[in-house]
Amino acid sequence: MLHVSTFLKNLYLSAMTIGGLLWAMNIPAKLGFNIVTAEWLGPYLGITIAAALLTHGRTEDGKSVHGVPLWLDLVLGFAAIGCWFWMAVHFQAWLFDFAGVTEAKYIPGLIAIATMLLALQRVCGWPISILVLVMIAYGLFGHVLPGAFSADDVGLKTLTMYLYADSSGIPGMVLAIVASLVLAFIIFGKMMEVSGATNFFTDVSLALMGHRRGGPAKVATIASGLFGSVSGSPVSNILSTGVVTIPLMTKVGFRPAQAAAIEATASTGGQLAPPVMGAAAFLMAEFLQIDYADIAMAAILPAILYYLCLIAQIDGTAARMNLKGMDKDSLPRLGAVLRGGYAFILPLGVLVGLLFGTNMQASEAALISSVVLLVFAMLNGRFRSFRALCTFVVEAGGVMISIVMIAAAAGVVVGIMNISGLGQSVTVVLKHAASEWGLFVMLVLTAILCIILGMGMPVTAIYIILASILGPSLAAMGIDQVSAHLFFFYFGVLSFLTPPVCVASFVAASLAKADMWETGWTAMRFAAISFVLPFLWVYNPALILHGTPLEIVNVVATVLAGIFLLAECNAFQLPEGMRRIGATIAYYIVVVAVMTSSVWLGSDALVLVPASVAVVVGARLLRRRLEGGRTALQG
Repeated sequence: MLHVSTFLKNLYLSAMTIGGLLWAMNIPAKLGFNIVTAEWLGPYLGITIAAALLTHGRTEDGKSVHGVPLWLDLVLGFAAIGCWFWMAVHFQAWLFDFAGVTEAKYIPGLIAIATMLLALQRVCGWPISILVLVMIAYGLFGHVLPGAFSADDVGLKTLTMYLYADSSGIPGMVLAIVASLVLAFIIFGKMMEVSGATNFFTDVSLALMGHRRGGPAKVATIASGLFGSVSGSPVSNILSTGVVTIPLMTKVGFRPAQAAAIEATASTGGQLAPPVMGAAAFLMAEFLQIDYADIAMAAILPAILYYLCLIAQIDGTAARMNLKGMDKDSLPRLGAVLRGGYAFILPLGVLVGLLFGTNMQASEAALISSVVLLVFAMLNGRFRSFRALCTFVVEAGGVMISIVMIAAAAGVVVGIMNISGLGQSVTVVLKHAASEWGLFVMLVLTAILCIILGMGMPVTAIYIILASILGPSLAAMGIDQVSAHLFFFYFGVLSFLTPPVCVASFVAASLAKADMWETGWTAMRFAAISFVLPFLWVYNPALILHGTPLEIVNVVATVLAGIFLLAECNAFQLPEGMRRIGATIAYYIVVVAVMTSSVWLGSDALVLVPASVAVVVGARLLRRRLEGGRTALQG
């Protein structure tokens, strides 16, 4: 039976990859098959559930960690495929069937949803599974709740059919985007990973930054940022680049917790940086029905400032600890690295060129870039055998499992919010909070909710869930839609760094053999600017390039001044004990005041740029004077 399950598992995973590629390239329509999206999504989800049951919760020899017999998972997989295929076969007929909800409809629906929930728990654990179960309970019993959160009375049969066979339920927009668009970028990111892009980005970073003060930490920042912008996962980014950068950082004198925190912060920031942003940029464009280029342009300036802040804090920390860079003779030469890295530069150039220079669909651009990368990889000795290519196809399907299951879960959330009226209730509550306590308090509550909902979930899943729950609510507040979606996406991604469930920090800490809690809090400090920027662009959209040239210059100048102050704070040895805590709090208050000065002084105030320069010069002179006084006392 083990051989049968292995064969079926590989078959399912291959079907996920190949079938998704055919759908992303619109092959059925080109061959003359008029297939409704839900008719495609049903079998695709069923196969994914069957694959999930055979790949998650089992060891390599087929033994279950949950005590479930292998034959039962095989049967449940067949049941999932059959029930979701049943929906696909009858989907169009049911649209015009007025006979009501019969047993032939809702019983397969119950089985389909039950197997989906079982696979979701296996793949993603209990946090998101509990969220989905709570949402289902709300859909069934929410009508008994009092006040604003009272739901419409929906029976079990009606709710089952809505989630099972309605384009506003599980086989809806979210799953459709994931099963085509996200798959294309999963393929591209996986191709970059297995073809050796990690080493290329690390060598480029070593050549650029390795010899500078605290060089290995700056290498980690550049390498993780470059690779993370196309990889789509902070954890895989850490495991790819961190195994090189963390030992280098500790070797030159960084404490293990500092090294792990820097790697975690840099890898997480890659999900916030174009061109890919963990595929969230393309999802955002689909949700908002705007061009991808508009999302990328809005996200580029905050991403640059994020990494400038991290590098500045690293430099300040290295100055305080008197850390040096690496020997230039031991580092690779930039020219040689770039000459040898054409196999990675050209596909990225093709991707960016197709995305910005043509009207091509993002999924097609990613697939074309993947083909270019595949050709170069084959020329460089990779994928020369058919077996290697088959292994890649299977592994790509494995990467897709968790994202597809999260998308199905998001379909449950979206469907219940629609059919129960919960979406309107959330909007009413947030509006009430804004009217009673102001927009800022409402944004703080939203940020906290984003971090909580994002804990332990993949980046793409974080955005899907938050866009489904909070997107309409923030738009109803009158906030610019791009600002709103970037706001909750940033805070959702920050859940990777924020204790208690800071997955990126924990993974990096395990590589560095550092204390996990210390790593988490240190990573939050290194990523401090990212907790301020989303609030800033809501009040001043010039930060996401929605403003005049003067407004954009002003907001950049004030944020850069704040970044410089953070670096100065890191560079100076603060006093110990309570005095240190008080000094740190005071310093951060000043930093936030400087960064947000374009809001409370006016985004077009002419005084902002010269004031920012004066702040930077004054801070540098003050640090030198204080350090000089301390040196004299020690002498």
